[in-house]
Amino acid sequence: MVAATQVVGILGGMGPAAGADFVRLFVQACAQQMRARGEPVRDQSFPEHWLAQVPVPDRTGALASADIGAHQPLEPMLQALGRLAALGSRAVAIACNTAHAWHANLQERFPQVELLHMARETAQQLAVQGATEVALMATEGTYRVRLYEQALAEAGLGCHVPLAEERQTIMRGIFDGVKAGNMPLAEQCFSEVALRLAERHGPVSIIMGCTEVPLGLQGSAAVAGLSLVDPAAVLAAALARRAYGLQGQPH
Repeated sequence: MVAATQVVGILGGMGPAAGADFVRLFVQACAQQMRARGEPVRDQSFPEHWLAQVPVPDRTGALASADIGAHQPLEPMLQALGRLAALGSRAVAIACNTAHAWHANLQERFPQVELLHMARETAQQLAVQGATEVALMATEGTYRVRLYEQALAEAGLGCHVPLAEERQTIMRGIFDGVKAGNMPLAEQCFSEVALRLAERHGPVSIIMGCTEVPLGLQGSAAVAGLSLVDPAAVLAAALARRAYGLQGQPH
């Protein structure tokens, strides 16, 4: 007998391509849950899930600004989370790393929804796998709030970050590459930084801490030998566990 599932939600739009790709990752994770249970993978066994693709102001730009105004990402994210909650979502994943800077505010406003935390889920999984240190590719906003550094430290892991000029290369790959539809540029930028991190720090896992980075590195031969960690895939698996009532299960 197929186990009952619960409704879950995905807060996307940051950017839309990353939100759409997160649904793909979530569906894959749900299929893996079915196989692990010994159930056939069929349409009727997937949990009800809702994707909110909403226009959200630039997260990194907002974190770099001292102004508190309409440009801030929090309000549209709150509205979208409210819609997901109204649709019955018991757990919600945010398909954007930098947006987790507002995680506490969002969770406080909607205590009835479990708002998953991408960096903590990733850090916990890496710790379970025996990692002791990692490298991080992310946005300037994510570095600014030390999103991953804090989560990794809590899990007992050290974190290496790129040099200033390498961070700018990552941002170029995100905005002039993936978000502008120039995937060759994105692959060039991301590969360059990933290879430099591996050269400096050895065979550590490299966290692709922006949802655009995996999109730009898909199928890249240049980084084929590196250990790349996709937090979006980790988060999608965590959301799938919630959908099947397995939040207490190990990663």
